[in-house]
Amino acid sequence: MNTQRLARTWHLLTALVTWVALLLQLVLVIRGGRVLDDVTPPDLGTRLVRFVSYFTVLSNLLVALTTTTLALGQERYPTWWKVLRLNAVVAIAVTGIVHWFLLRPLLDLHGADAVADKLLHLVVPALAVIGWAVFGPRGQAHRSLLLSSLIFPVGWLAYTLVRGAAVDWYPYPFLDVSLHGYAGTLAACAGVAVLLLTLTWAATRIDRLLPGVKDDAEERRPVRAR
Repeated sequence: MNTQRLARTWHLLTALVTWVALLLQLVLVIRGGRVLDDVTPPDLGTRLVRFVSYFTVLSNLLVALTTTTLALGQERYPTWWKVLRLNAVVAIAVTGIVHWFLLRPLLDLHGADAVADKLLHLVVPALAVIGWAVFGPRGQAHRSLLLSSLIFPVGWLAYTLVRGAAVDWYPYPFLDVSLHGYAGTLAACAGVAVLLLTLTWAATRIDRLLPGVKDDAEERRPVRAR
């Protein structure tokens, strides 16, 4: 199996696992399952809004979309797609890290809930990051995309804080203003922001150093004479 085919196979596996994980979690939400809430689940409409308000769900969705296009043999990578790909890799890495150190100790899940949790927070992050590191495609995480890549996490954070203040619900305990006050919440936000910026910067630096399948434009680029 050549490198191109192996890369598409890995991306296909990642996409399938991610879609299954998202669908499983959605079914559990529709059935009234609880994630971090210890109270009686709200009505279905509210549960669905909360479902798409989790950074975990959005980062997994980015992974699902971008790896699906790669598995289908995408050959051209417009700037907006490169931004989404960078967002997907960095956001899913943050999802795994934050879950492992901050959220995992708070959870006591069993059965299908535990399966969905492990898929979304551990399996998908591992598949996505390994796939990016080993197979690429390379030459896409340019430094020029740094500012554009911040739109998603900053937008999500602003939405979370504004909506949280309006409805008194936050997707994660460390963002709950009613528990930590604005000073504590902003400190937590700053910590996550530093992690995001560090990982994004690192991704742009090591993108060209790691082995993997290069995109067509990168392969056609002439070598400068020395």
